[in-house]
Amino acid sequence: MFQTSPARSLAPPLPSFPSLTDALRAYSGDDHINVLYPHRIAAAADSFVRGLPGRTLYAVKANPHPEVLRAAWAGGVRAFDVASLREIDLVQSLFPDAALYLMHPVKSRRTIREGYGRGVRDFSLDCEDELAKILEETNGARDLRLHVRLALPKAGGVMPLAGKFGASAKDAAELLRAARPHAASLGVCFHVGSQCLDLDAYDRALAHARAVVERSGIAIDGVDIGGGFPVAYPDMDHRPWEDYFAAIRASLRAHGFDGLDVLGEPGRAICAAGGATLARVELRKGTDLYLNDGTYGTLFDAGHFAWKYPVRLLRDGPPEPAANTVGFRFFGPTCDSADTMAGPFHLPADTREGDWIEIGQLGAYGQTLATQFNGFHSDHTVIITEDAQT
Repeated sequence: MFQTSPARSLAPPLPSFPSLTDALRAYSGDDHINVLYPHRIAAAADSFVRGLPGRTLYAVKANPHPEVLRAAWAGGVRAFDVASLREIDLVQSLFPDAALYLMHPVKSRRTIREGYGRGVRDFSLDCEDELAKILEETNGARDLRLHVRLALPKAGGVMPLAGKFGASAKDAAELLRAARPHAASLGVCFHVGSQCLDLDAYDRALAHARAVVERSGIAIDGVDIGGGFPVAYPDMDHRPWEDYFAAIRASLRAHGFDGLDVLGEPGRAICAAGGATLARVELRKGTDLYLNDGTYGTLFDAGHFAWKYPVRLLRDGPPEPAANTVGFRFFGPTCDSADTMAGPFHLPADTREGDWIEIGQLGAYGQTLATQFNGFHSDHTVIITEDAQT
């Protein structure tokens, strides 16, 4: 179904197993286990490549693991949103012919200079000083594709991204006028916020983009609708991606952007379901479970933002887990009291020390944000080759 990847290998292949149970039986370590389901990632990537209006860029920041990038490539992704020289190095080491987009609005001069030297032509910016940096560090190149980042008056993501990047309507209009003479291609870009549950957020953003373009009096060549596409977490219902694609397509027509180059930057949506953490219960105190992973590891969002994740118990041996469930709170392995995940996470009532818990939807921003604080971390990653439930 999916094309195989021409990616070069950066490291020995990861161990692969047909199921989580097989992975646990083969494991003799003391740390949590990072799990990847490449076929889930490839399937999600394929959905975006086929359904999203315009070109799909995978946002590398969501999970830069080489196996994740390979899976995205297998699903048809041929362009990547990168933010740093290290991300450029990583993608090019795997896919020399991939298209790279530096959509971080604030870049070091070296990143601009060396990025351009390595073939990057697409740059985001949200102020005239950044435009000046880009022009200076590319020696006034005439083949630049520039994207003016807009601040949105109202976003729709569970995690808003406003405040750090984006030009006001007035400043963006002026920036479009300033950039037009230097750009082989000029567009606008925005981000509605991470995990966007509001289907109308993209329409509002495109309406705002049209108003900015009209205010500038400048003809543009493209629009980048950013990311924000949601995935399934407990207590976060969302519409199917196909509904988002259809709504965005209609909004592009309604606001006069059809016929332009359109980009989208899914990150979480492509990789979230393709990763999980297997954490062991070290101790139970009532409805508190102490795990060998926590907020300083792959569960940052579960602690700092109180996000809930799908969980299920794995027990290799009798007795069978209880049929009734209890809402548990999690604690991580560090000495820090902030290493707390309120949940509740619903697991069998007889969950006990030694049980393993699969915490799902951690392919995005899980292993990516993990630290080595207090000496607790895991370098053990496995691939599950079948989408098994055992």
